[in-house]
Amino acid sequence: MSQASHSVIASGQLWKFGCWDLELPWSLELGVWSFHPVMSDRRQGKLSRNLRSRLAVIKLFLCDVDGVLTDGTVWMGNGVETKRFHIRDGLGLRLLQRQGIKVGWISRRPSSATAQRAQDLKIDFLHQSDVNKVAAVESILDRTGLEWTGVCYVGDDLVDLGVLKRVGVAVAVADGLREARAAAHYVTRAQGGHGAVREVVELILKAQNKWRPLVEEYSS
Repeated sequence: MSQASHSVIASGQLWKFGCWDLELPWSLELGVWSFHPVMSDRRQGKLSRNLRSRLAVIKLFLCDVDGVLTDGTVWMGNGVETKRFHIRDGLGLRLLQRQGIKVGWISRRPSSATAQRAQDLKIDFLHQSDVNKVAAVESILDRTGLEWTGVCYVGDDLVDLGVLKRVGVAVAVADGLREARAAAHYVTRAQGGHGAVREVVELILKAQNKWRPLVEEYSS
């Protein structure tokens, strides 16, 4: 049962019952609780056999920046913009590159902070322009000769939906938009900017039997 379309929502709470979520927002106009049942995201942190198979053939890792590699926060002042990146995400991307998997970032918001971090990590592809992300990915596929099935993409918002619906492995971060999570094959346990990318990196390396040799290397 849903509330009248003209009501105003001030705050809400999400209650879980089995595989259903019940959103209980308070309507200021109606003065009542209203119920919005939606399917719980059962893909969060879980791997199916099909997903493992998809991860095993990934050759290109792409992701959004703001809200995925960062928590979405941007600090601005005196003409300077700064962002916070998770250090384990960075090492994870370097590990992918060592195993022959290309890495790229696709953002519709140009940022000097993003460019600096990309240079620091020697990211293979960096697209920062207000263009359709599908076109940006297609340009990378043309350059690499790869197909959509060989791509893993991590996103969090509306601008990522087109890519998420085309790639071999579509991933949304835990705090991503509901529609992004619905379009994903996998939803991370970690939130954006808090190790979500590293989580996916490890899934890829483990599916391709490349994780254990790395652990042994760094343990010696």
